[in-house]
Amino acid sequence: MDNFDREYIREVEATRVRVLSEALPYIQQFSGRIVVVKYGGAAMKDSTLKDQVVRDVVFLACVGLRPVIVHGGGPEINSWLDKLGIEPQFNNGLRVTDAPTMDVVEMVLVGRVNKEIVSLINQAGGSAVGLCGKDGNLITARPEGRQGIGFVGEVSALDVRILESLLKDGYIPVVSSVAADESGQAYNINADTVAGEIAAALGAEKLILLTDTAGILQDYKDPSSLLYKLDIQQARELITNGIVGGGMIPKVNCCVRSLAQGVKAAHIIDGRIPHALLLEIFTDSGIGSMIVASEFLN
Repeated sequence: MDNFDREYIREVEATRVRVLSEALPYIQQFSGRIVVVKYGGAAMKDSTLKDQVVRDVVFLACVGLRPVIVHGGGPEINSWLDKLGIEPQFNNGLRVTDAPTMDVVEMVLVGRVNKEIVSLINQAGGSAVGLCGKDGNLITARPEGRQGIGFVGEVSALDVRILESLLKDGYIPVVSSVAADESGQAYNINADTVAGEIAAALGAEKLILLTDTAGILQDYKDPSSLLYKLDIQQARELITNGIVGGGMIPKVNCCVRSLAQGVKAAHIIDGRIPHALLLEIFTDSGIGSMIVASEFLN
C-alpha cells in the first residue's frame, strides 16, 4: 500500500468520524421521537437508492428514533394495470380510480409494495410491520369530492393507537395509503396527505417527504437556489407569489398543515441523493428544505 492509499484511507476514516461526531447532538435531541417518512419517487424505483433508504430507516431505529414509513407506488400500479389490460386514466393529473383500478391499486400497494418494503427493512436488521388504513381502523376515508375521479379519497378520521402500540414495542410501521369508508368501500389516498395526517396525529418531531426534486427552490430552474429553512408564513407566500408551483404546491401545503397541527418540522428532500434521510436529520446543513412554525425559525 503506497502513501497515497494510506492518506486516502486516513481521510475517509477522518470524514466518517467527523460525521458521526456531528450526528451525536442530533441523535441525543431526537432519541425517542417519532419521525414520519413519506417514501416514494426515484428512491422507490432505483434498487441502490431503495437499499440506502431502508438502511437509513434501520439506522434511525437503531439510534433511538421511532420511524414510521408511509408509501404510495404509482409506477408499479401502472405496470400491473398494463399486465391486466386495464387502461390507466387521468383527470387533471389525478388517477381516475374506478372499481377495477381500485382492486389493482389495493392489491399492488397493500399486497406487493408494502410487503416488499417490510421484507427489505427486516433483512437489513429492522423489525417492520406492514399496515394499510384499514388495519385497526387506522384511517377512515371519505370521497375526495371532485367529479369523475372515482375512488380517490381523503382522510376523514384517524385512530393511531395501532401505530402507538407498534412503536412502543420497537416495531417500524410501514403504512400503505389505502383506506376504507364507513361502508367498507376502499379508497386510494394521496400518500403525502396520509403521511402529514399521521405525523400530526402522532405528535411527530418530523415529517419528511422524499421527492424527486432538491426541495423548495427560489428559482425552479436553478438547483443552487434551494431554500434550506423557512417558516409557515414564508412557505405560504411562496405559493401566493407563484414561486412554488405545480406538484410542489400540495407537498408544501401538506407540510404547512402538519406544522399547524403540532409537528415540529417538515422536510422536503431529494430522495435521489444517497442517504438523503441521514444527511437531512443528522448534519448541520441538511440537504433539503426544512419548514418550521415561525417561533422555531432562528
